[in-house]
Amino acid sequence: MRILRVLPLAIRLIAISSAGAAGAAAATALFSTWMATWSAAALAAALVGTALAVALWRTIVPLRALFRALAGTVDSYRDGDYNFGITWNRYSELIELVTAHNRLGDVLREQRTGIVQRELLLDTMVQNTPVAMLLLDSGRRIVHGNIAARKLLGDGRRLEGQSFDALLARSPEALREAVARGGDAMFGVGDQDSEDIYHLSRRAFRLNGRAHELILLRQLTAELRRQEVQTWKKVIRVISHELNNSLAPIASLAHSGAELLRRGQLERLPGALATIEERARHLEGFIRDYARFAKLPAPRLENVAWAGFVARLRDQVEFAFDGSGGDGNARFDVAQFEQCLINLLRNAHESGSPADEVRLALRRLPDAWRIDVLDRGSGMNASVLANALLPFYSTKRHGTGLGLALAREISEAHGGRISLLNRDGGGLCVSITIPA
Repeated sequence: MRILRVLPLAIRLIAISSAGAAGAAAATALFSTWMATWSAAALAAALVGTALAVALWRTIVPLRALFRALAGTVDSYRDGDYNFGITWNRYSELIELVTAHNRLGDVLREQRTGIVQRELLLDTMVQNTPVAMLLLDSGRRIVHGNIAARKLLGDGRRLEGQSFDALLARSPEALREAVARGGDAMFGVGDQDSEDIYHLSRRAFRLNGRAHELILLRQLTAELRRQEVQTWKKVIRVISHELNNSLAPIASLAHSGAELLRRGQLERLPGALATIEERARHLEGFIRDYARFAKLPAPRLENVAWAGFVARLRDQVEFAFDGSGGDGNARFDVAQFEQCLINLLRNAHESGSPADEVRLALRRLPDAWRIDVLDRGSGMNASVLANALLPFYSTKRHGTGLGLALAREISEAHGGRISLLNRDGGGLCVSITIPA
């Protein structure tokens, strides 16, 4: 700009010095014309520049406001506030951007509302469940305790932030022992006349990359008492039925025997006495089975070779044997396991299965032995499968309901489990798994 201002003056001086007076006049005229043209161009450029600047300013200011609004709503989304929206009616491309941004806010708001409602529902459920729930962090401090836990362990006060070990130190000894054993357990609190039974469940997991443990304490007293009453009623019905079935014929035959003696008909007396003996022995066996179930001792584990054990079983009951992979030894109580499998094999024969279809299968698993008793009888319907392992449950006319229950007790006493499954093509599979 400084050069443009100096240039006309320089031209004029050069013309005067070189052309004299005439040249000076001509140079002056030329200079005037050039100045007029340059002033008009400069004015036009200034006007155009001003107009462009105004137009650019009118464009940039709303865009800056829009960008500030977009940044502000993004910050609000990050803070969990989804109640903002943006209004924009310029430039179709930006209208699409703003519309998409508003739709995103609507979706986030709906999702946030759904999450809040689910969290509220979950918290309501957790707080009002009768099961005492404690969530512990990796340092065994209580992160959360519901209302039932507060009442059971904290006299109604909040438990969050307390040390679980310190809380245990103030708790009943039975609870401390159950926790010290690890895993799930049942324990009683109180004296024999007013004892409350609880079930302890423990589950470990990772939350946000950190180790946590969930402890559940469920009171079972009322439920167990109801079950105990029902069990005793069933026991009494079964025992009454068996006693009546045996004592009524014994009483009748004893009366008949006395009458035969009075009449001197001694030839019929041995038959009556034999029937009395048979019914008395049946009653004796029935009571012995109940006593054995009630007083099942802890198993005496010993190393047992499968080959010899299976051979002893085959001396007592008929079955086909599939012992692929079962040539090794296992640790179990020989007498208890023999009784368990003989009961199961006899049940298989009584199921209506052909004798040659009753099989005992033995398989070696990575860390266990699996023993299957298989038949081709009528199998079990869903209701019988659900109750077959319960004590005193039987579908047989004169069954005691103890065979499968005793097999379950023996299996679990050995640290194993038992399961029942209907076979394809008919029949039942009773599967026992014990640790290797």
